[in-house]
Amino acid sequence: MSEELSATRKAVAAAQRIVVKVGSSSLTTAEGGLDTERLGALVDSLARRVASGCQVVLVSSGAIAAGLAPLGLRRRPRDLATQQAAASVGQQSLAHAYAESFSRYRLRVGQVLLTAEDVMRRGHYRNAQRTLHRLLGLGAVPVVNENDTVATTEIRFGDNDRLAALVSHLVGADALVLLSDVDALYDGDPRRGGASVIREVNGDADMVGVQAGSTGASGLGTGGMASKVGAARVACSSGIPVLLTSAAQAERALGPADVGTAFAATGNRLSARRFWLAHAADANGRLWLDDGAVAAVVKRRRSLLAAGITAVEGAFDGGDVVELIDPSGVVVARGVVAYDASELPDLIGRSSHQLPPEQRREVVHADDLVPLR
Repeated sequence: MSEELSATRKAVAAAQRIVVKVGSSSLTTAEGGLDTERLGALVDSLARRVASGCQVVLVSSGAIAAGLAPLGLRRRPRDLATQQAAASVGQQSLAHAYAESFSRYRLRVGQVLLTAEDVMRRGHYRNAQRTLHRLLGLGAVPVVNENDTVATTEIRFGDNDRLAALVSHLVGADALVLLSDVDALYDGDPRRGGASVIREVNGDADMVGVQAGSTGASGLGTGGMASKVGAARVACSSGIPVLLTSAAQAERALGPADVGTAFAATGNRLSARRFWLAHAADANGRLWLDDGAVAAVVKRRRSLLAAGITAVEGAFDGGDVVELIDPSGVVVARGVVAYDASELPDLIGRSSHQLPPEQRREVVHADDLVPLR
């Protein structure tokens, strides 16, 4: 690490509101459930950051892993029912451990359990946002986790890295810190040797040739490096810098931020509604566009008209979120569609003057549309 810190690291170090995500493997072991010593060390670092005047939101995995040993389970179960049972036992242990550890610094914690549905639905998204803001306003440390006890396969985040990126925007965070069992991003698997660390990521060009694994090393988590890189991209594209390192380096990560890999913010901060459209809402269908429509939507930020649509996929109603696809199959935007799926086949490819007056409105209005990088 050079002596002169990058602008990204300086931004993380100076952040007044920060989201910190910690993975299961950093808090638990398959043999002994929660590792209270490691959890306590993390809380020490978080409490020092709070004492400096920073507001902290903790996104913590570990509920399922913490429930394994008490239930006599040797490894993370694969079936949903046993995962939910383990989560119901482990979540109590996890919440209690955090409450006790933070109480050493006279800090209160507020548990916030979310399912993917809570951010996919606009009303739930805003409710979660209000709750988190109020907890911070009252001086509490929100501890967020996926509600594994009730989440189903169809509505899971899949990992808490993506959840952390969404929460970062929900609370208007100045930075996101991702803590795991790997000290930085490498251009290959560091366990196999020969891999080089990547200290700074200033854009997609810095990721060319990087092979990020899709599974964790410990077998306790679900994310792996690929999900962390994906979460970093979501946050950075919305104007939030990210620092990725190991939980063992939490003190440095939450202090001078001179460890791990720093991801620079690459986009502007979106409004809550536009961020929800781009990253949180569940898409119920797809609209395929011709090249002219892609240019209008992405480059000129215009509304999508029926004339530029070539095909319709999915069953959706007016008011649902859909993906907009270019001729090569790439998702270029997301937006709220104004028509039911059953109405569009008779309209696509036709210019406005060819349509009856009541059908001359935009298919996706520019105000309800977000181009994707």
